Amino acid sequence: MTKKITKKVIFILVLMVFGGLGGIIADRYFFPYLSTTKFFSQYEFLKKGSEDITIINRTEQLTVKEETSISKIANQVSSSVVNIVSYTNKDAKNVTAKKAVASKNGTGVIVTGDGMILTYASAINLADSKYQVMTYDGAVYEASLLGVDSYSNLAFLKVNANNLSAASFADSNSIKAGEKVITIANSFGSYANRYAAGLISDFNPEYNLAGLAISSSEKLEGVYEADFNFQKYFIGGPAVDYSGQIVGMAGVVEKNGASSFFLIPSNKVKLVIERAIRKELEANPVLGAYYIPLSKTYALENNLSVETGALIYSASGQQGLAVIANSPAQKAGLKLNDIITAVGEQKITLEKSFSDLLYQHKKGEQIELTVLRDGQEMKVAVQL
Repeated sequence: MTKKITKKVIFILVLMVFGGLGGIIADRYFFPYLSTTKFFSQYEFLKKGSEDITIINRTEQLTVKEETSISKIANQVSSSVVNIVSYTNKDAKNVTAKKAVASKNGTGVIVTGDGMILTYASAINLADSKYQVMTYDGAVYEASLLGVDSYSNLAFLKVNANNLSAASFADSNSIKAGEKVITIANSFGSYANRYAAGLISDFNPEYNLAGLAISSSEKLEGVYEADFNFQKYFIGGPAVDYSGQIVGMAGVVEKNGASSFFLIPSNKVKLVIERAIRKELEANPVLGAYYIPLSKTYALENNLSVETGALIYSASGQQGLAVIANSPAQKAGLKLNDIITAVGEQKITLEKSFSDLLYQHKKGEQIELTVLRDGQEMKVAVQL
C-alpha cells in the first residue's frame, strides 16, 4: 500500500516538474512567437501575454563616463603648487615675480602650512640666486633656500607665511604600474598651472639618481617611470592619482648625455621632508661605495650564491673605482666584489635598496653591515 502511494506521489511530482517547465517554455518563447505570426496576432490574449516578457538574450550597451577635466581631479593639490622664480639681480628691491630679472622659472609644492616649499634641485638655480614664490592666489613672497637633500636631489625653500595650503601625499606602496596619474607644473612667468595625464609605466627598483650605469650608496634608488608628454616642463612638480593625492615628484638626471625623467615615490619624498623639518639635510650618511643591486636574473647570469644584496663593483675591476679613497667604506675594509646583504637587521632587497636603508641613518652613526666575501659571511662595522 505504501509503495503504491509513493509511486503516485513521485508520478505527480514528475508531472508537476515537466508541466511547469512546459509552461515556462510556452510562456517565454512559444506564445510570444505565436503573437508575432499573421494568424495568431489577431488574438488579444496572446498580445497581452507577450507584453511583459523578459528577453534573456538582450544586449545593452552601457557607457561609463570618466571625468574629463583633470584639473577638477587635481584641484585639491593645485592650490599647493607654486611658481618659483630664481634670479641673479642682487640689487633688485621690492620686485614682483614678473619684473624680476629671472634666470629660471620652476615649479614647487607647499609641504607645510608655515611656508616650507619642496622642489627638485634642477628646477631652480642654486648658486648666487634669490628666490620669489608666487602662490595660487597671486601672492608673491621672498624665499630663502633651506638646503638640498643630496640623497634625493630635492630642494627646500622657505617663505614667511602662515596658513598656506599644504599638499597631501599618498601611500606610494599602493601605486602599481598601469595606474593613471596627473602631473602639474607652474613654471611660466605668471601663475597658471599646466597639466598632463599619463600612466605609471613601471616601478624601476634599480634606477639610481647618481646618473651612472652603477649605483651610488649616497643616492636614492627606486623610482616610477611615467609616460606623460613634455616631461621637462614638470620637473619639481607633483604627480597625483585620481583621488587627488601626490604619489610622486618629478625629477631628472643626465644619463649617457640625455635627460632621463622619473617620479620619486611619495613615501621616499615624505622621508626627505621629515629630515628637512628636523633640519637634518646636512646629516646625510656617507659610505663611499659603488655597487650593483642584485636581482634573481643577475644572480643566475653571474652564478652568484645570493639573489639580493649590493655587489660592490667597478666596470674596470679596480678597487679604487668601486670604493672611494679615504671613505668610510675604505676605512671599514670593504672590497671589490663584496656582497652586502644587510644593514643592521634589515635585509637588502630590490624593494628595500641599500642606499634607502643607509638613508635611515645619519652621518657619524656606526652601523653593522652583513657582508659575503668569497662565500664567507662576516660582520663589518662602519662609521658613517
